[in-house]
Amino acid sequence: MGTVEHNREPCPHRILDDIGGAYAMGSIGGAIWHFFKGARNSPKGERFRGAVDAVKLRSPVLGGNFAVWGGLFSTFDCALAGIRHKEDPWNAIMSGAITGGVLAARSGVAGATRSAAIGGILLALIEGMGILLTRMTADLGPSPEEIERMQAEMQRQQQQVAKTIGVGDSSSRNNNFAKDPGLASVAGWAGETAPATQN
Repeated sequence: MGTVEHNREPCPHRILDDIGGAYAMGSIGGAIWHFFKGARNSPKGERFRGAVDAVKLRSPVLGGNFAVWGGLFSTFDCALAGIRHKEDPWNAIMSGAITGGVLAARSGVAGATRSAAIGGILLALIEGMGILLTRMTADLGPSPEEIERMQAEMQRQQQQVAKTIGVGDSSSRNNNFAKDPGLASVAGWAGETAPATQN
């Protein structure tokens, strides 16, 4: 895989940043999920109260689970970046696999291996989609040849404008001054007000 530019915090601060972001994501998502779930499972007439109680009880737990996952993932990501001296998608894929295995370690070797494989596959899909979207958005822009052609066209137009107003050509500039007395008076005023240079 090619190197992808990651617009993220530097590694020591990245861990705390990801923990906070993961907790917020889990808490907000958990609040929405458990609100509807609590309302559905509550008796008629107590649905709103049941929904609020479910949010207060379960939303922080889900946020904490997300925070643990985000903290472990970022820690392993930073460790791999320091060991490999590279910032590429392989760090995220391996970090996802290690994180999945560590979180499922209590379920035994088979469960940890299965969870590690799932984590690695999920992160590979996420990183692959990111690379694909980056390439698609890059393809929407002009190619280097088109950029060079546009720059050459702009330079040609600037040269034509310069020739039209007489920049760099004293004879054409004098002709323009002769045709337009206003230009001559402005040029004379600029010459009178300019400070004299000493030899």
